[in-house]
Amino acid sequence: MRSTIKRRAAMGLVAVGALLLTTACSTGTLSAAGDSSGSGDGSAAGEVTTGEVGVQGDIQDISAFCGDEDITVALADGFGGNSWRKITRAMFEAEAAKCDNITKVLYTDAQGDTQKAISDINSLVAQGVDVIVTFVDGGEALLPTIKKATDAGVAVVPYVGSPGGTPGTDYVDFVAEDITTYGRNLADWTIKTMGGEGNLVMLGGIAGNSYSQGVYDGVLEAVEANPGVTLLNEDGPVATDWEPGKTQQVVAGLITKYGDIDGIVADYGGGSVGGIRAFEAAGKPFPVWSANDSNEFACLWYEYKDAQPTYQIATESSRNWIVAVALHKALAAANGLPNDEPSIYNLEIIEDSTDSSKQPRCEEALPADAILSSGLSVEQLEALFQ
Repeated sequence: MRSTIKRRAAMGLVAVGALLLTTACSTGTLSAAGDSSGSGDGSAAGEVTTGEVGVQGDIQDISAFCGDEDITVALADGFGGNSWRKITRAMFEAEAAKCDNITKVLYTDAQGDTQKAISDINSLVAQGVDVIVTFVDGGEALLPTIKKATDAGVAVVPYVGSPGGTPGTDYVDFVAEDITTYGRNLADWTIKTMGGEGNLVMLGGIAGNSYSQGVYDGVLEAVEANPGVTLLNEDGPVATDWEPGKTQQVVAGLITKYGDIDGIVADYGGGSVGGIRAFEAAGKPFPVWSANDSNEFACLWYEYKDAQPTYQIATESSRNWIVAVALHKALAAANGLPNDEPSIYNLEIIEDSTDSSKQPRCEEALPADAILSSGLSVEQLEALFQ
């Protein structure tokens, strides 16, 4: 399979270059089949559109991209140590299981180590995988390795964490939500619920990761439009490693340093539960808090809302389902099939404790770490966390 893909990928890169020169637009296509007879809108055989914006409802069934030949796929995770990553891995494996011709599904965990992430991808290429879907926690440091994998004929699709470079040339496509809009939307809600004034903090994940920085940039946009708000962490997102225990320690330190914190925007609801416990331990009023959805994050609001009148929460989807789109696009490129699914997804607030029509959803029968918007069924979540 690999030699066929390599020939297809090389031909596709030529087609992309021609397309960009003639159209000078920001979206292009990577033709795995080398068929340039189409119109460039993703309808021709082998064309994978890049840069299109849409919503979750635009995602298609994987059966259109499975192909017929035996294929090996891999998920190269930059960090696999929290529930979000575990659920996303389960989502990837469940989606891959729908293709009978996917004969092997591999997984690597770089454990937050950029050098290990580079080694993991090189190892997967050496093992002869056809597809690599990867969360790039190391940012642009991974780009040369990803380009090398692409040149070797592997269909690579990064998701959520961007390596930089050019989708459609350096790799098949980059799939994510609009992370700056995500940060701005949550910050807008948080600031409004704070009454337009007070101290705000933005909690991120692993230090230096591109995803948290993108969310932070959106928060900055909201803060700049609200002069009554002070963003306490002016130098970038506060690193929590996306772990509840570390988040509790970090937030406890912030409380000691600043005293009053009126609002928090976080890029991980599952980690935020640790921060909530830090406020409880300090005997401080709970702030307005926004994040992506997590079962325990919602359940804690019901536990404390009566005793903590300033405590309100809102969430957007944790969008674990986006890894399925990354797999679809990589499979389409590897198999020379068209894919016109969006690359960037607009998210909306799905839970809002101040809105009677969007009350937080707490499922006490499910584990605390369950993510109800993940794309996995209740039964799959129960099995994962047993």
